[in-house]
Amino acid sequence: MSTYDVSLELADPGADDLDLRALTTLAERVMVGEDVEPGTSLAILVTGDEEVREMNRQFLGIDEATDVLSFPDEADDFVQGISEETLLGDIAIALPTATRQAEEAGHSLDAEVAHLLVHGILHLCGYDHEEGGEEEARMRAREEMYLGDLGHVHGH
Repeated sequence: MSTYDVSLELADPGADDLDLRALTTLAERVMVGEDVEPGTSLAILVTGDEEVREMNRQFLGIDEATDVLSFPDEADDFVQGISEETLLGDIAIALPTATRQAEEAGHSLDAEVAHLLVHGILHLCGYDHEEGGEEEARMRAREEMYLGDLGHVHGH
């Protein structure tokens, strides 16, 4: 029985090739590592570039495509929690963008999505690399801790 309720929703055809079990396990590992309360649920949406762009515009007011978006649990969220359980939030990953980034970096799509997932969860846990400096370094150190060598492949 898992400590967390991690749901993966696949809305992009390319997502069929992903190692979903590995991603779910990774998500749980990060939540454990960040002391997220047991029983907390996390919704991960793997979708297309346009959809992520639309969410970015709709929820964050930024009209541009991006690789991963994190939405902390808000009442007006796109995934409505039916039960009273604690919801960490939602993460949307743009698969076509992830695919391009994986090719550019020369690693697998699973590795890229794993990185985006960890990045997204850390955002939900309150890390913020936008501040730069120490906070960014702290976030990157956490990413490397969860991803091992994969943490080194990314400049951001």
